[in-house]
Amino acid sequence: MARSGLTSRLLNGVSKAILGVRENPSRDLGDLRSMIVIRQHNQLGDLIASVCLFRAIRETYPGIRLTVVVSPANAAAVLKNEFIDHVVVFDKKRLLNPAYFIRFLRVLRAGYDAALTPVTVSLSYTSDLLARLTKAKTRIGAKRLEGKTNESAYFYDRRVELDWRDEAPKSVSDKGLDVVRPFGIEATTLQAVVTFDDDDRRVARGFLDELEGEGPIVGAHVGAGKKPNIWAAEYFADALGALKLERNARVYFTGSRADAEAIEAVSERLGFAPPVFRNRTINEVAALIDASDLFVSNDTGVMHVAGATSTPLIAIFGPTDPRVWAPVGESNRYVRNSDNVNDVSAREVLELANRLLDAR
Repeated sequence: MARSGLTSRLLNGVSKAILGVRENPSRDLGDLRSMIVIRQHNQLGDLIASVCLFRAIRETYPGIRLTVVVSPANAAAVLKNEFIDHVVVFDKKRLLNPAYFIRFLRVLRAGYDAALTPVTVSLSYTSDLLARLTKAKTRIGAKRLEGKTNESAYFYDRRVELDWRDEAPKSVSDKGLDVVRPFGIEATTLQAVVTFDDDDRRVARGFLDELEGEGPIVGAHVGAGKKPNIWAAEYFADALGALKLERNARVYFTGSRADAEAIEAVSERLGFAPPVFRNRTINEVAALIDASDLFVSNDTGVMHVAGATSTPLIAIFGPTDPRVWAPVGESNRYVRNSDNVNDVSAREVLELANRLLDAR
C-alpha cells in the first residue's frame, strides 16, 4: 500500500512538472465550436445518466461539435445518441499496439476548443491525463470531489469544486451538470435518452411478433451485476404471474448470459419460460422496451436504459439510494423500503404495475 502511495506521488510529481497548467479563475468559455468529453471511467448507468449533460452543452452551444470518449463496454449506450457527433472508444488493453495508440492520439489532438471531464462518483488520473493530452484551449475538471483533493487537477486550467455532502440527495444526472454550471451551461431536463433507429425497431418488432396473446407487453430484467440488488425470484414470479393471469400480459425478459441463473429461477417459479431478448445491443433493448407497455427492473444498467424510454418503469431498489440513482422521468417509478431489496413485496410492485397499466 505504501509503495502504491509513493508511486502515485512520484507519478503526479513528474506529470505536474511536465504537463501541469496554471489555473484560470475565469468562468467565461467564449465561443465554443468543439468540445471533447472524457467519460471512459464510467459504468453504463453513469454514462446514460450523463445524457442530460450532453443535451445541456448542445443547447447552450447549438453549433458545437461534440466528441465523447467512452470505454468499450459502454460505447453502445451513446453510439447513436442524437446530441453527440463523434464517439471515440478508449481501450486501455490496446494502448501497446502502436497503430491503435497513434490513431487514438490523433483524435485527442484534433484541436478542440474545450475538453471536459465530468465526475460524480470517483476521480480518475487516466481521464485527467486524456483531457490534458488534447490540444484543447480550455480544460475543465474537478478540483476536489466531496472533500477529496484531485491529485491531478493540475491538468486543468478551469477547476471546479464538486461537493454534495451538505445537500439533500439529488440525482446523479443533476450532479453531473455541476461541473459545467459555473460556466453557464444548464439543462432544460434531466431525462436521459438512448437513441435507436429503424433497424433497432425492426429487431424489437420481430421479437414482439413472436409473443403470444393480446394483453399488455410487460418486460422484466431479473438479474443485476450486484447480487444485493437482485429482487427475490419468487417475488418477481408472483408479480409477473399475476399480471399474466389477470391481464393476459405478454411477458418477456431481457438479459445476457450473466443473467441466466436469475432468469431460470424466475421461470421455474412462474411455471412457464418467457422468451428472452438475450445479448442484444443497448439500442435494440431500448427499442424493445419503448415498444412495451411496462418494464420492471432491478437496480442495474438495463434499468437506466428503460428509464431513458417513454415506457413506464418500475425500478426495485435495496442497498442504493434511488433519490440518486433512479432514472429521472415522468413515467419512471421506484420502490424501496430498506437496504434489503427483498423488503419490497410482490404486492407493492403488482399494485403499482396495475396503476401504471391502467393509466396508459
